[in-house]
Amino acid sequence: MDPCPFLRLVVESLALKLPPVAKIAVPGVHPSSTPCFCSIHLQDFPALTAPLPLALGPTSSGANMIDVAAATFVASSRVVISLDPAALQRMSKRPAILTVVVYAGRSGKYACALASGRRLLGQVRVAVDLEATAGRAAVVQSGWVSMGSGQGAARLHLVVRTEPDPRFVFQFGGEPECSPVVYQIQGEGGSGGSGIIRQPVFSCRFSAARRRADRSRSPLRTKFGVRRCFFGSFAGEGENEMREQRKGWTVTIHDLSGSPVAAASVVTPFVPSPGSDRVSRSNPGAWLILRAVGPSTANWKPWGRLEAWRERGSHDAVGYRFELVPDAGTSHACTPATESSSSISVRRGGVFRIDVGVGGCGFVMASTAEGRGKVSRPTVQVGAQHVACMADVALFVALAAAVDLSMDACQPFSQKLRRELCQLQQ
Repeated sequence: MDPCPFLRLVVESLALKLPPVAKIAVPGVHPSSTPCFCSIHLQDFPALTAPLPLALGPTSSGANMIDVAAATFVASSRVVISLDPAALQRMSKRPAILTVVVYAGRSGKYACALASGRRLLGQVRVAVDLEATAGRAAVVQSGWVSMGSGQGAARLHLVVRTEPDPRFVFQFGGEPECSPVVYQIQGEGGSGGSGIIRQPVFSCRFSAARRRADRSRSPLRTKFGVRRCFFGSFAGEGENEMREQRKGWTVTIHDLSGSPVAAASVVTPFVPSPGSDRVSRSNPGAWLILRAVGPSTANWKPWGRLEAWRERGSHDAVGYRFELVPDAGTSHACTPATESSSSISVRRGGVFRIDVGVGGCGFVMASTAEGRGKVSRPTVQVGAQHVACMADVALFVALAAAVDLSMDACQPFSQKLRRELCQLQQ
């Protein structure tokens, strides 16, 4: 099982040295107090932004290169651009150009490049030879760079480096509720190129079994001490048929021998909030991600918990919150600090991610989910450093299935679910 050759392009240690002239600052603001930010571009990738702390000390080499007062902000001034195999192949013929555009402005909200009062201070262009740095860590640029001519020009400090980020890539052969095969994607083309290899590694089994009156017999609820949800407030079984359909969902991941290795099971039903037809953030549905212990389905160990809900307002999206279950053991799958909060557009779809480390830039996993009306075959990426065995991969595959199914579970209750999601409830 070989990973695909992803690469991280890291831009960090950003700081700005302004010359002692007030004309480059926004009128009425002293240069030393002017909020600054930069916009970082790499060819056809979306622009990213980062804060720019001011360096008040010398701009030569040495320990005083960056002012101590700005040191705490330098750590957060870090941007990571992830390059998949298709992007690496596309940009390998000639050096890629990284452009850092620096602005000063009244507003401290550097993330909004169109904020009123911003003023262009200059830009720096760095050539990155991705072919020369392939497969190894390399520093492309480190130190101060002038953004103009003469002694009075503003100067930007930055470190640009590349580091390998191998990832295992998997794709569902169909929608998770259709119990598809899961393939590993291999080859230089990665998940988006040509000449790739698709090798089956898992099979999924989706179940929408109804749990009626005796819900205490559910092994997932009693064995792991998960809080049971009661439905005494429901008016009746017939009136709440739509509500009943969004519980009892389980996706079991099997290896090629047919043994179960991981599962995702709804432990808190997806039900509408009072006076609404939507699952709210205050009362989200929840999945338990489980690791199989032994060759049968009799023993399961909780690994993670995923909550999902429908966002309110004009931002029509499904919100997610994931965290590891406390005392889940020392799994190689990810660190104990792993957690993620994100949202995916209902109309356009999107990507669910888990990142840890400094600035949230240590990649763990990512999985796709399609928007309304589209067939969703999730693609799952898992950082190679978080995989010790196939069982670790299965956990992330189960999590990806739960993310995708939550897009359906969180749709308004005035809409009818697809037949596949209700297959065992008739």
